[in-house]
Amino acid sequence: MVFVPDLLSQASAQGALDVESWLVSLGEKFSPEEVLLVRRACEFVQPVYLGRTEITGVTVFHHVVGVASILAGMGMDADTVTATILHASPEYVPDWQAVIHEQFGGSICALVEGIARMEQIQGFSRPDIMLGKDRKKEGEAQQAQVESLRKMLLAMVEDIRVVLIKLADRVETLRSLNGASEPEQQRIAYEAKSIFAPLANRLGIWHIKWELEDLSLRFLEPKLYKEVATLLAEKRVGREQYINEVLDTLKAQLALAGIRAEMTGRPKHIYSIVNKMRRKHLSFNELYDVRAVRILVDDIKDCYAVLGLIHNLWQPIPKEFDDYIARPKSNNYRSLHTVVIGPRHLPLEIQIRTHEMHQHSELGVAAHWRYKEGSKADSKFDDKIVWLRQILEWKQDVSDNGGAIEQFKNELFHDKVYVLTPQGKVVDLPRGATPVDFAYILHTDLGHRTRGAKVDGSIVPLNYKLQNGQRVEIMAAKQGAPSRDWLNPNLGYLQSARARAKVRHWFRYQNFEEDVAQGRIRLDKELHRLGLIDLNQEKIAQKLHFPKLDELLAAIGRGEIGEHQIAQALQSEIPAKTETAELSFPIKARTTESLPSGILVEGVGNLMTYMAKCCKPAPPDPIVGYVTRDRGVTIHRQACPFIKRMSGDKHDRLLTTQWGSGQEMLAAVDIDIEAYDRQGLLRDISDLFARERINVTQVKTQSRNNLANMRFSIEISGLDQLGRLLALLRQVPSVNEAQRHL
Repeated sequence: MVFVPDLLSQASAQGALDVESWLVSLGEKFSPEEVLLVRRACEFVQPVYLGRTEITGVTVFHHVVGVASILAGMGMDADTVTATILHASPEYVPDWQAVIHEQFGGSICALVEGIARMEQIQGFSRPDIMLGKDRKKEGEAQQAQVESLRKMLLAMVEDIRVVLIKLADRVETLRSLNGASEPEQQRIAYEAKSIFAPLANRLGIWHIKWELEDLSLRFLEPKLYKEVATLLAEKRVGREQYINEVLDTLKAQLALAGIRAEMTGRPKHIYSIVNKMRRKHLSFNELYDVRAVRILVDDIKDCYAVLGLIHNLWQPIPKEFDDYIARPKSNNYRSLHTVVIGPRHLPLEIQIRTHEMHQHSELGVAAHWRYKEGSKADSKFDDKIVWLRQILEWKQDVSDNGGAIEQFKNELFHDKVYVLTPQGKVVDLPRGATPVDFAYILHTDLGHRTRGAKVDGSIVPLNYKLQNGQRVEIMAAKQGAPSRDWLNPNLGYLQSARARAKVRHWFRYQNFEEDVAQGRIRLDKELHRLGLIDLNQEKIAQKLHFPKLDELLAAIGRGEIGEHQIAQALQSEIPAKTETAELSFPIKARTTESLPSGILVEGVGNLMTYMAKCCKPAPPDPIVGYVTRDRGVTIHRQACPFIKRMSGDKHDRLLTTQWGSGQEMLAAVDIDIEAYDRQGLLRDISDLFARERINVTQVKTQSRNNLANMRFSIEISGLDQLGRLLALLRQVPSVNEAQRHL
């Protein structure tokens, strides 16, 4: 295929980039083989793009070459430039992946594929919402949505060069946006301001950010843009010449003083000026930093030396000096800021800091983008942005092109997946999340009623793993309930801990009325034991931090709140005479003696005591001793069915008994565990017992229909230890319930 020269002459006639001259100029940056690669791409797409135009009226061919020119000027590699020229071809070339892979290789094909995936985001920004009457009064919800879109753009690519191509593409579109209709101008400009400019800012690609902001303001608020441009009263070239004049003067003065410094300067851009006027409620005449210079030195003493030199050179403006080195900002930002009357009697802002301070302000906690955008901190996301900025800087220092390309690979955004609702709202989920996770994020009730799902219009299983950029629609019943299968980790229905908690909560509260009734019986029994029958039960709920009495009763009925917790909460209410629990029938009074077991039994010495296997009491359960005919004293819980059913002629064999103090005791109890059966379940539970130093004396397990029911006989030192153990057991994956066997 031969490159057609008519296209080059047509480009010159339209005032567009001279393609042939540009290809020749690439020889200064690329090897002859790399220039040939870019040229082959131009030859490949010329007939493909022939007769096709962008919404701006510019031909597709000249648009992609313009984007490629921006990236070449940024020092990007030949693969990136080639992929940029090819990036519009998927829309017009059948089986484009195979064709591009065959003619240009896998690396370039992967870049084109990444750009094609990013194009999906174009329809998701919801310009009809963003450009409504309340656009200037965006609420926190809409700002969060825009932030999610930015993260989604990064998460959708494995190679950060794809993001750079997209940013350059948007700059090229804005440059020729005059040819588009007014609604398209508004949509594209708003998207550039709210999504792409902040993205460029975070990546540290300042010149792209500035141009995106200025061009978007030009179309969003043309009257204000022209007003500020007029007030500047000079062309940008003139302002840049002014900055260069200032830098030349400073370089000469610092050289005479023997101070090594790195200086940069730029005139303030129109968008930045407008933003500051709004943020600080200032008029244009009150701005002192329309022109700004930054000076970087080696150490702090040089900062103050340079400050003194500048104040001797030009007159400082009162009240416009800030020493953030002596008094850093709350985010540890450090720098010296001063405003002086510079050459030609024009105000000039100067920032002075060390290289270390500059590194921190650009990449650390005081990152420049957070100050500019007012975003909330997200430390994990910040770390990724820091890494990406470093990659962009490293590419300047890596001479081996292959090494630079490998460093561009971005694997840092793979812990999240970003999907969309049918209305275009972005929802972030853990990697591997399913439609059921998605439904529970939207609304708990929707999650409960979920029966099916569509992804990009096609029905998928409920355990389908969602991918970035997919549009998800939930099919729900009018009334429904979650399935227990959703809690089985081996079936893969739920990835989100939040969704799993909601499903568990649903099953836990299904028997709410029954739990309330059971809890009321247990609470009444405990209050009777404590002698507090007339106590207001609402007061108990408040003491145990439950908003309603029914919720406390349900928790008692489910075994989440035990008798000892109730007793502890009511210590201040218990009369002195009720401190010792009483049975409903008298027990023979005797002198109390302590047995070697640590249990106090009235008037009995040199007798063996045994814990009853029927009820397995544990401290601080109320207990009673029963004198057997041949085994000494058996210790029962006072609520033990055996004691309650005892005939009247045996009551004289009951002894008042209580737990001893001052020595360590172990009591045997049984606990029941219900869980979804899986490989390694028993091992995980055993590991927990070992970590908690719990002695297990017996284990019984039974598995049926993927459900495992286990009973462990263990030794504990008290109910506090048992409560902690049960709470930890409920956190073991696949465990549905863990409770004491009654």
